[in-house]
Order: sequence, then C-alpha cells, then structure tokens
Amino acid sequence: MAAAAIWTERQNPDAVNLFVASDHHIPDGAAFRKAVASASDAALAGRIVTFGVIPSGPSSAYGYIAPRGEGLAEVRAFVEKPDLATAERYIADGYLWNSGNFVVRADILKAELGQVTAGLVEAVTDSMEAAVVDGGVILLGRRFSDAPRISIDYAVLEKTERASVLPVAFDWSDLGAWDAVQKSGEGDVGLHILEDAENCLVRACDGVMVAAVGVSNLAIVVEQDAVLVADLAKSQDVRKIVKRLQSLSPRHLDFPQPVQETLDEGAVRFAAWMRQSALPTWCTLGQNAQGGFEELLTQDGRRLHASRRAVVQARQIQVYAQAGHLGWPGPWRPAVAAGLDWMNQRLMTGGGRLRTRITTGGAPEDDTTTLYDQAFLLFALASVSRLDPEAAHQFQAANLRDQLMTAMDKGGGLVEAGAHPYQANAHMHLLEAALAWEEAEGDPSWAELADRIVVLARSRFIDPKTGMLREFFSPDWSPAEGPDGTLVEPGHQFEWAWLLAHHAKRRADAEGVEVAWNLFEAGLKGVDRGRGVAIDAMNLDGSIRSARARLWPQTEWLKAALLLASLTDDGRRDLCLMQAARAQRALWRYLIPVGLWRDQMLESGDFIDEPAPASSFYHIMAAFVQTRATLGALRPDISWALELA
Repeated sequence: MAAAAIWTERQNPDAVNLFVASDHHIPDGAAFRKAVASASDAALAGRIVTFGVIPSGPSSAYGYIAPRGEGLAEVRAFVEKPDLATAERYIADGYLWNSGNFVVRADILKAELGQVTAGLVEAVTDSMEAAVVDGGVILLGRRFSDAPRISIDYAVLEKTERASVLPVAFDWSDLGAWDAVQKSGEGDVGLHILEDAENCLVRACDGVMVAAVGVSNLAIVVEQDAVLVADLAKSQDVRKIVKRLQSLSPRHLDFPQPVQETLDEGAVRFAAWMRQSALPTWCTLGQNAQGGFEELLTQDGRRLHASRRAVVQARQIQVYAQAGHLGWPGPWRPAVAAGLDWMNQRLMTGGGRLRTRITTGGAPEDDTTTLYDQAFLLFALASVSRLDPEAAHQFQAANLRDQLMTAMDKGGGLVEAGAHPYQANAHMHLLEAALAWEEAEGDPSWAELADRIVVLARSRFIDPKTGMLREFFSPDWSPAEGPDGTLVEPGHQFEWAWLLAHHAKRRADAEGVEVAWNLFEAGLKGVDRGRGVAIDAMNLDGSIRSARARLWPQTEWLKAALLLASLTDDGRRDLCLMQAARAQRALWRYLIPVGLWRDQMLESGDFIDEPAPASSFYHIMAAFVQTRATLGALRPDISWALELA
C-alpha cells in the first residue's frame, strides 16, 4: 500500500487510492461504485474512509467498526472478531462489519505511515527509485524487503485521527471460509451429481466426478491430491486442519508449482541441441547435393519442393560460418563452400547483387534485388570472411556497401523494393551486417555505415512519445499514414534493442544503451503472460493487432535480455536475466528434439501444423551465440558446457 501511494502521488499530487481486497464478493457493482465516489469526496478533503458493511446478522467471522454517528462518520473504535454473543451486542449498538477496504489520498497515507512506522516509507521510497518496469509490472528494488511488515489496521487506521467510516448496505462477503463461498451462490465448480442433498457446496477439479446422496450443509472440495469434506457450519474450523497439515503433510497446503527450467539449465540444453541435432540436420537433410539449402523440412524430415529465396541461402551460409567460428566439429566448411558456390551461380546478378528468388529447377523467378536480401548477403560474407579472409570476399562486400551508401539520402535512409519502400526492417539487417564487418576488419567505412543507420533509427524510426519503433514511413521518414504507420512488432523492438546496445557498446555510448533499454521495455509490452510468448504485432497504443506468436520474436527477446544483462550490473541485470530465462523457456516450446522447429503459435497456444522453415535458423543461431557469450562471462563454471566443440 505504501508503494502504491508513493507511485500514485508521483503521477498526480492530489491522487486518491482505493484499496480493495482481491477475494471479496460484491455482487452489486453499481452500489459499490456509488460508495467509492462518496468516499472519494471525503478522501480528497483529507479523511481516510473505510467501508462499514451494515450487518445482516451476528457473525464471528468479521471485525467490527464503531461509528460516532449516522452516515459518513468518524470512527470511535475498531474491534477484533468477537464471539457470537458479543457480535449480537455489537449489532444492537450500531456497529458495522469491517470490510477492510478503504479510500485515502496518496499523500495522506504516505504521511501517516511516515509518522507511525519508522523506516517503512524510506525503504519503500528507495525501492521505488531502484524499480524497473517489466511490461505493465513494476518490479521494486531490493530495499522493499527491508521495510517493516505491519498491518495497515495497526499501522494507521487504529491510530489516526483522520479515520471515517461510510456505512454501506450492499451484499458483501470476504469469502473467508467455505460457508461464505457457498452463500455467494457462485461457488460450485466442476462435474457433480447431488441426490437428495440440500445446501451443499461442491468443487471438483478437472477429471473428477463428485456424487453425493442424502447429505446436507456440506462443503465437498476435491483437488488432484486431496479431498475436504466439512460441515458448512464448521467452516471456520478448517484452520485446525491446516495447522495439523503443517507438520503432517505441508505439501498439501498449496497448489503444486511446476519446476521451471533455469536459464543455465536451458542454455546447456540449447548448446547440446545445436551441436547434436540442429546443425547436423540442416547441412544434410537441409542441403542438396549441389549445395543449395532447402527452404523447408517437414516435421518428419522430408524435403519439400519450393522456390529458393536468396535470403535463405545467405542466412544458412552465415549460420554454418558462425558454427565454424564457434568450433563446431561438423562439416561446416563444405556446407559453406558449396552454399556459396550454389548461391553465386544461380542467384547472383551481373551487378553483384542477389536476385530475390529462383524456381526449384534453378530458373530466375523474381529478379528484384531488394535491400533486405543484399543486407543478408553482406552479413553472410562477413561471417565467411572471419574464417577465410580472402580479398575477394572483402572486395565484393565493399563494392556492394559503397553502392548502397551512395544511394543513401542525407538522413541515412535507403529505399526498399516492393510495397513498403520506406521501412525500418531492411535497415535493421543492414546495420547488423555493418556491425559484423566492423568486427571482422578495420575498414572505417563499415563504422560510418552503421552510424548513419543508428542516427536514422534514433531520430526517425523510434516514436518519441511511446519509445516504440515503427515499421513503415513516408518518403521524408515521417510515420506512414493509416494502419501502416501504427504497426509495432514486439520482436523488432527486441531486435533493434540488441543491435543498438551492440552499437552503443562498441562506441562506449551510455545514451545509446538507454535507448536500447527503452526499446527492450517496449518489446516487453508485447509479451503475452498467459502463453508466456512474445506476440507478432501490436498497434502504437499497445492494443493487439495479431496475437499469433512466431518463433523468431522469442529469439530476439532472449538476445536483447542477455546482451543488456551483460552491460549493466545494477538491479536491471536481475530483471534481464529473469526475462532471458522466460524467453528461453518460450523458445523451447517451438524447438523439436530432432533439430527442427514449429514456427507459428495460435492464440489458443496450439501450433499450426506446417513444415519447419529454414529461415528461422539464423534467428536461433544468433540467440545461441548471445547465450554463449553472456552466460560464458557471467557463469564461467558452465562455460565449457556451452561450447559447440
């Protein structure tokens, strides 16, 4: 509550907080909202207003409030749960049930807590200063655990001179016992048959049928590993069973939680899967005898006839060159050499650029030379050059780079072929290629190319209000009109975050790291917490455009989290490593033990039954490379297990 008050006051100094319990049952929503509005008026005037429910009868299950008068009145006393005789006397004296819900101005609560609980406000304030945002969640800093643990009733309500109580007549229950759940009329769950039974509550878990004959006033609660049968009149005595279970069988006191794979465990498994399954599969079943890489493999490992795209050939060459750089002992060298020859013979145009696509027979099918494809040609050549620094590779890449830089406008933008000529995506991959070449050799032109693209991204691609990166633009690089201009892809937020962080690291640019961090947070807004995956597309306002979730955004989520974790040692590192573990678990939902993968998850959590696309391997390899680099540095004890050799 202190954290909420501090956060709320920062948003608006006059803000009012409504604190309500999550397990209360109030069926009359309109009456509740009317009471909240009335209490808020008093809270704005400086009162701390709690809701006192007009009792429907004596009860020992609730605490009571003694008001000083009729209507909204000052509180004379708060009293604990009484026995039934005392409860009857309280009702006769006009006492109200203490609902435990209240309304207070944020600054008032903060001040009251500061007066009576030493160190609480200070510790919580410090934890807010160190907080990080995880999508729509604020993760408080470590000092939150240092704050005193004390009930709000004891800390404030029973001591303050500002307490008021508002009598409310709507139905209310705190659902504190099974009889309260039964009285709500909404407690029955699951399959059950009652014969000659009255006033019973039945809650059956999935897969269990409950039948009861000739009984009354019972709570029958069935879980997978335990059954409770209780007289509803004795519902409060269930706590006695709980106390006995604490020593007899404590595992029955909570729902079992599945053990989640740790980041380290997942990374070791990732390395083994790459080494033993994925890399061998895609240079055998996934590459033909002439050297061309397959576009698709069915889930049982069969090749499919499909047009061959330049981007797939370049990506697979890059993957196997990267495998060689990491020391994989498999046949990466012939895979790269044959792949280069096949690509150069069939996909290269006379101008030194890749055509988009050829038929399965090798005939040109689309002679368009896209910026996107040329970016991956440069990226592949950079990876090959690190292993085989032939002048021919460097000359080919430099010639293509110079062509592209000559065509750039003053802002560093290039026009793409196709329906979206002004886009961020092609520039993103060109930046990736430029950074790879900058690392591979010392030609300063590559750094210049990278810097131009970063300037364009930071000045035009990223929306200054939301911090999100748009996809499509107008000729002057302002946002495109209509839906194209509001499209946001969470995966690209992560991918750009990774690239900009990589660039900032090379330039020792602290501001650039913060830009990357903001993009990472923008990407987290596109993580579906129910399925635990990054979705395909949103709008700039955060609304969902496509709830499907492809494989590649999960790899970019993992890459960005790991790189940012390696660039910071403050509280954000913990967040990044936590996010990396979540992203890795998401990725494992797509990967198949035999070295293949599924690509598209539906909103239901099911996958589309389709072949594995070779184009995803580039994303998977990049995620593995970053996993190996970050955890190899942060977890030296497992670095040996992350090697491909």
